[in-house]
Amino acid sequence: MVKKIPIGPFHPILEEPEFFELHVDGENVVDIDMTIGWSHRGIEILSESKTWDQVPFLVERVCGICSCSHPYAYVKAVEDLLQVEIPKRAQYLRVITAELERLHSHLLWTGLAGHFIGYNTVFMWTWKYREPLLDILEAVTGNRNHYAMMRIGGVRRDIPETQFGMVRGMLDELWKKNDMLTNAIVDDPVIHARTKTVGIFNKDQCRLYGALGPTARAGGYNVDARRDHPIDAYGELDFDVIVCENGDVFDKAVVRQLENFEAIKIIRQCLDKLEAMGPMKDDSELCMEIGEVPPGEGIGVYEAPRGEVLHYIRSNGGNMPMRHKIRAPSFNNILTNEASVPGNTVADAGLITAAVDPCYSCTERVGRVDVNSGERYLLSEGDLIKLSAEKTEEIRRQLGM
Repeated sequence: MVKKIPIGPFHPILEEPEFFELHVDGENVVDIDMTIGWSHRGIEILSESKTWDQVPFLVERVCGICSCSHPYAYVKAVEDLLQVEIPKRAQYLRVITAELERLHSHLLWTGLAGHFIGYNTVFMWTWKYREPLLDILEAVTGNRNHYAMMRIGGVRRDIPETQFGMVRGMLDELWKKNDMLTNAIVDDPVIHARTKTVGIFNKDQCRLYGALGPTARAGGYNVDARRDHPIDAYGELDFDVIVCENGDVFDKAVVRQLENFEAIKIIRQCLDKLEAMGPMKDDSELCMEIGEVPPGEGIGVYEAPRGEVLHYIRSNGGNMPMRHKIRAPSFNNILTNEASVPGNTVADAGLITAAVDPCYSCTERVGRVDVNSGERYLLSEGDLIKLSAEKTEEIRRQLGM
């Protein structure tokens, strides 16, 4: 008999609560209903009451883990309206900040994925490895998060040459640690059993649902805005777009781990370019002078860690946007659960929804409802993790480990 398990509306998803309703037959999920938009913060309308230069600080708060990606897409939208190209030094500084954020985001996801399946060694490893990365972000931007680097026409600060050695040293060490972590994930039979063939989302489904980022590339959909719509220095940098074929949770993990290597390659190239340019001569190398923003409209697109983020702005010639529209990648990716969750178990449902890397609400809770008796059972985040960890232990026993 089919029963329903409601998850949310306070549950891991985007930057706001969402509601999932699992239709289950025993422990097997046969269908899923989703309702979005439970906590609208009004960032777009708030943007219309901020000056052009204030908006980057606002959109940094759309998502803490994408606090470079959203202001990046926003400033590119305004620069698209203005039809300007920013100074080369500023382009490299933007890319360095963005790729450091990508490393941070992917490592954070890997750690949480390990926690969800009861593999806390992976969780502790990644938390240790991302700490020096956050130190570097603080050194080069002034903040571990909400970096405040982006401004229309360029960036707000330079990276002193005295810090290049520190950044390179951290990248060299992180390359070794990421290589070890990737090999551990790829070779571990328990992780294979727990993630392979779980939450499969193939290439055709990616196109149908408009999946983005690692969610799409894990399913064989070769799309990356950095290559397809290159902005700033991305068009002159050498990097590979990582694509897998199976579209399961395992491939989503592999894509992120391998993308870490590509991010390190990109940052190294940008450091070489900056070093060849020599010390900064004046502030014009950081940001060009921007006057009044004329009437018009612009679009900014950037490949955030979760996928393509898009900002649209319209100006009426005033000192603030007339209209500001934001499309975050999780808006597309979370809908893929409609196809990837059914056919799996309740213990896997949380892992599959987490595999698209949604934002987590700090007040998440789960209620389990027996549709026949009406009796309700509340499940906390800890209860969900316990269910998932128990399944991991069961697989270990079956494998004789």
